[in-house]
Amino acid sequence: MRNIYLSDIESHDFVLEGGAIESNGKDILLTTSACLLNKNRNPHLDAIAITQKLNEYFGATKILYLNHGYLAGDDTDSHIDTLARFINEDTIIYIKCSDASDEHFSELALMEEELKEMAKTHNLNLIPLPMTDAIYFEGQRLPATYANFLFVNGAVLVPIYNVKEDKEALKVFKNTFKSRDIIPIDCSTLIKQNGSLHCVSMNFARGVRLLI
Repeated sequence: MRNIYLSDIESHDFVLEGGAIESNGKDILLTTSACLLNKNRNPHLDAIAITQKLNEYFGATKILYLNHGYLAGDDTDSHIDTLARFINEDTIIYIKCSDASDEHFSELALMEEELKEMAKTHNLNLIPLPMTDAIYFEGQRLPATYANFLFVNGAVLVPIYNVKEDKEALKVFKNTFKSRDIIPIDCSTLIKQNGSLHCVSMNFARGVRLLI
């Protein structure tokens, strides 16, 4: 166990939330241009400078930006952890909308095409997750998503929302993570605050204990 003290923490003039990036744990970062390139975060930097900083801070050699995809009710400017996630070095699991009448259909279809191009270029595998039925609270659609799952030791915690797509989503997770327990977590109350499981988590590197 390695102790990390507050005095060891570095400060950078760079706005970046945990849900804004996904890493394959090797050399690729995945994000969305709507979030990372939004002027409400780092207005003093252009796209090239932001990409360079991500390379520098994370040691990544490839920064992949999705230009499409969103969730109604989302207040994060399209955090990637609501749309598409790496589950290993070469596999991305992502939200796919099959209902042509849903407002997300066109944008998520365009996002899927972007992912397919990335998969072809970088030799990646893709696994689709269903889009939930529309869930409303106080007249507003909520950004419910199965992509906001959370890895824990020996298991995957999967958000569910008491809709018919829960069963399909859990089946995808069980078929994908055969060596892990798949544990559904009712997030129907949590999503009313516009976030889900991964949104409320904080990751620490293995073997690290933060001392304040």
